Amino acid sequence: MAEEKQERITDIGPPKYDTAWTPFIKENYGKWLYHEELEPGVLMHVSETGAKLWTVRIAGTRLMSTLHMRDLAAIADEFCDGLLRFTTRNNIEFLITDEAKLQSLKDKLKADGHAIGGTGAGITNIVHTQGWIHCHTPAIDASGIVKAVMDELFEYFHDKRLPNKVRISLACCLNMCGAVHCSDISILGVHRKPPLIEHDRLLNVCEIPTTIASCPTAAIRPYNFEDEEGKQVKSVQVNNERCMFCGNCYTMCPAMPLADPVGDGVALWVGGKVSNARSMPKFSKLAVPFLPNNPPRWPETVEVIKNIVEVYAADARSYERVGEWAERIGWEEFFKKTDIAFTPFHIDDYRFAMTTWRSSTQFKFTD
Repeated sequence: MAEEKQERITDIGPPKYDTAWTPFIKENYGKWLYHEELEPGVLMHVSETGAKLWTVRIAGTRLMSTLHMRDLAAIADEFCDGLLRFTTRNNIEFLITDEAKLQSLKDKLKADGHAIGGTGAGITNIVHTQGWIHCHTPAIDASGIVKAVMDELFEYFHDKRLPNKVRISLACCLNMCGAVHCSDISILGVHRKPPLIEHDRLLNVCEIPTTIASCPTAAIRPYNFEDEEGKQVKSVQVNNERCMFCGNCYTMCPAMPLADPVGDGVALWVGGKVSNARSMPKFSKLAVPFLPNNPPRWPETVEVIKNIVEVYAADARSYERVGEWAERIGWEEFFKKTDIAFTPFHIDDYRFAMTTWRSSTQFKFTD
């Protein structure tokens, strides 16, 4: 019985983090003294043993072909003993323990067209969700918008520096698989129309009880009616005033599609951060309630984001994140400087909000 318990798998989630460590990192675990940014994209990490590790970061993509992955693996085999890692924002980092190979690796990456950067006071990869390529509830695309935005902001990946790092994220609907609630600039897909109910096929593809239970605002209820032929039809109806356009119903019931070419669009949020440095972590705040969904380059969205970055770059103090800069100058001044119109949609009237948003682990002791 004891042997059976030892062999039993009790955790079917992701493997323990230290199983993916390289031998060099495992040897120096808990011994790192500091790191330096030698140049954008290149870091040197120093251990208390005197050992050094160099990391070279290049831009990656959320969706990669197998051929691209093979090219990256070949570079890692040649220069890094076959070792590389992916960051949480889909950058690729090559790990080098031999400084003599550092310049050769950088030359190889540049020759192959890879962009080195994404560290320090600049803009790194935009973390994003699946978008139209996979997800069934998006209001906007993900990869397309990210490509369009980064094409305009690419100089901030390596060449141009900012007062502090700027993290941009995208979630293609308000279910928020992306980190839009806590990023400096966030792109959020929004639906503006309630789901279309396909009464003629709903009962064939959906379970009415689970469809009703899927709605977080209790906006769905049973609805029985007679069709044109006088036949009784069992279906559901939506209270439009209670609908929050989340798409949960469509997840349970394919006969309640939510996507709409006119009603769907982009909202922009600003000022969030996870870091505890200088100030407590911050939630993102609404900046632009709606921008049109204009593929393939989303010019309106790109223009507003680039303007926010440029105004922040010119006006913020050193080390200030976007939200810290906005709070120092005042949100009224933020809207003026960025030329963003303030509307009634910016007023937070969410009835389940906490009485105070000060829920951080950060404390400042004063007299």
